[in-house]
Amino acid sequence: MIQRVTVSTLFQPPVYSHASVVEAGTRLAFLAGSVPLDADGKLVGEGDPIRQAEQVLANLGEQLRAVGSDFAHVVSTDVYVVSSEPAVLSAVWDVVEASGLSIGPHSSTLLGVACLGYTDQLVEITATAVVPEP
Repeated sequence: MIQRVTVSTLFQPPVYSHASVVEAGTRLAFLAGSVPLDADGKLVGEGDPIRQAEQVLANLGEQLRAVGSDFAHVVSTDVYVVSSEPAVLSAVWDVVEASGLSIGPHSSTLLGVACLGYTDQLVEITATAVVPEP
């Protein structure tokens, strides 16, 4: 069971919770950063953070399915965007929100960074999810 907590004495977050608590004994999946590469290892959406975010989320969905989970069971993410512009970060967050990932809402941090691991990579998302019992 996931308990999502929004702290009333803190700033009201738009579409995420301040914390997520998972009962002991629950299986958790700690996922490696999802990146905007296709199945052949080629970058998708060069120069386009929106297209890259879409690919990252598609790949994240595959990672979750592979461990028996899904977007609804994500408890925490870190969203990395190569940009110092709040508008670019917000545009990527809009893609995250539209994906259904923030339905929980889950706990998340959105970060503008200088670079990521692959040449021309603009977006990456790491996640922790509950793996529900079958």
